[in-house]
Amino acid sequence: MKSSPRRLRRFCAAAVAAGVLVGPALAGAAYGAGAIPLPPPSPPPTTAPAGTGFRQLTPAVAAELDSAVRRVMREAGVPGVTVGLWAPGKGSYVKSFGVADKATGAPMAAPLHVRIGSETKTFTVTALLQQVDRGKLALDDPIGKYVGGVPNGDRITLRQLAGMRSGLFNYSLDADFDKKLLADPERSFSPRQLLGYSFKHGPQFPPGARFDYSNTNLVLLGLVVEKVTGRPLHKVITRDVLRPAGLHGTVFPTTAGLPAPYAHGYTDQTASGRTEDATAWNPSWAWAAGAMASDLDDLRSWARTLATGTLLKPATQAERLKTTPMNVPGAGYGLGIFDVQGWIGHNGSIPGYEVLPVYLPQAGATMVIVLNTDSRHDNQEPSTLFGQAVTEIVTPAHVYPSHGQLAPRTG
Repeated sequence: MKSSPRRLRRFCAAAVAAGVLVGPALAGAAYGAGAIPLPPPSPPPTTAPAGTGFRQLTPAVAAELDSAVRRVMREAGVPGVTVGLWAPGKGSYVKSFGVADKATGAPMAAPLHVRIGSETKTFTVTALLQQVDRGKLALDDPIGKYVGGVPNGDRITLRQLAGMRSGLFNYSLDADFDKKLLADPERSFSPRQLLGYSFKHGPQFPPGARFDYSNTNLVLLGLVVEKVTGRPLHKVITRDVLRPAGLHGTVFPTTAGLPAPYAHGYTDQTASGRTEDATAWNPSWAWAAGAMASDLDDLRSWARTLATGTLLKPATQAERLKTTPMNVPGAGYGLGIFDVQGWIGHNGSIPGYEVLPVYLPQAGATMVIVLNTDSRHDNQEPSTLFGQAVTEIVTPAHVYPSHGQLAPRTG
């Protein structure tokens, strides 16, 4: 079956409630110097703010959630999913459904690692913003100051790249890239190869003119981080972001392997069009935009750290949270982060897996959804379907996403 660039558009989902995209690239640079240690994140509040609109997670509400999750699983054909909800003063709900491995029937479970797709973008942009805090770069610097050969490189700023307003073509929509990846999903790509697929198309619109989700933006930002730190991106994120945030189950892999224990992932983004096990697919093509892996507990912690800006100076976090309109009502995109109906965070999708870790400041509440497929149902990301079903029950005033598809299918 001939591959279609439309199919790969959902690789590495990212931007908003419906799943946005995927991002790639390996690394390569001169590596050196150490990083400034950062303090650990502050503990979560012990009581919920009054009038948050978050329902008490009673046994009756838990039963509603069980029913809703099973319904989405059945309708969307999802093998396995774990749903976690935590709200101060309201209780918690953590439950796994279905299987982590179709071949063995092993059950889905909260401790299992999964690939997190475009949630990786939140880590890459955090690493970039830390360099802003250290005076190593400025958000309004042009990308051409750090990376040569970028179309409009003298005009596109780092802020526009992080905010998905650069106008650069998304390499994961390129037909040649699509063909090569589907022909050999275990092959390795370099960041420069990925940029080549983008740059042959030229700019799509003037810098800053509008929102357009592109994995190309994050590959460039990953290269910027490497340039200013003198270290490989995976080492920067591990030392400067993961360790200070206390995330011990999250990794930026440099191979196709997943840390054990892990859930197998299943996708219909294949050359044949049939659903296949994508667990061993090489995520190098998603590099700074989507290559990382994590587990439920770490995603819970990270959702709050990301939304509250623990690892950044308050002024830098304020810049991050300044959103610009997307293509759906009630949703805005900041710098590697979104606000959808009050839920702050980022979703992620890559062949075989999807995650949705988000934080609702009004309630001090966190929602994390982890599943082992990215195959769509009625053109909707399954993580979005679960997010909407869950929030319709627990936060009816903040339903995620309460609208249709937000962006092209791209992981």
